[in-house]
Amino acid sequence: MSSLFLSGIQAICFDIDGTLSDTDDLMVQRLARWLRPLVLLTPHYDAQTLARRVVMAAETPFNQLYAATDNLGLDAPIFRLVRLLRRLLPRRQPKRYLLIPGVAEMLAALAPRYRLGIVSAGSHQAVLDFLAHFDLQHYFGKCIASAETCKYTKPHPDPVRWAMNCLGVAPRACLMVGDTTVDILAGRAAGARTVGVLCGFGERDELQQAGADLILPSTADLLYHLL
Repeated sequence: MSSLFLSGIQAICFDIDGTLSDTDDLMVQRLARWLRPLVLLTPHYDAQTLARRVVMAAETPFNQLYAATDNLGLDAPIFRLVRLLRRLLPRRQPKRYLLIPGVAEMLAALAPRYRLGIVSAGSHQAVLDFLAHFDLQHYFGKCIASAETCKYTKPHPDPVRWAMNCLGVAPRACLMVGDTTVDILAGRAAGARTVGVLCGFGERDELQQAGADLILPSTADLLYHLL
């Protein structure tokens, strides 16, 4: 069924956080350090389990808040403020990155056969920093859509459509891969086929409800369906 669904795909667009980058695990690790003193009050959870529940529960309201700022046109001023603060404030420890296991091998195998692009709701610099950290930028060339590329970001279809034009493919020949409902909604609204992955912030039920055509345990599993 999945091979039939994926037939005719010429290009693949990937989200970053939770799809290529193991962002949720990093957030869980950081939050768990803060929650350890509270574990004594919650005997049914350890700090790691409690932190993961908090992170997963916060995903949907955070996406809704982010979409609201985008609709109000506040995202651009916020990004400018963040860049200014980074220049003015003392430099902290280098940012940590984690790659979803198997993603590097997957990209290396898919790149010769498919056109690849990025469609992220993060800042352009954050996307470039992540790709450069793992030397992945050459897989995507100039097809990198960030929150600053179009007037509206995901769940609006604009950045996915921008990526399709950049890659030179028709909507049904493009696959949007992401871990949250905003990725699926944006891909579907743009006319692309969609794959939800469970290695990030989203859960199976909500990805199915958003209309994902296929759901995989991890982004790396895409390799076995496309080769």
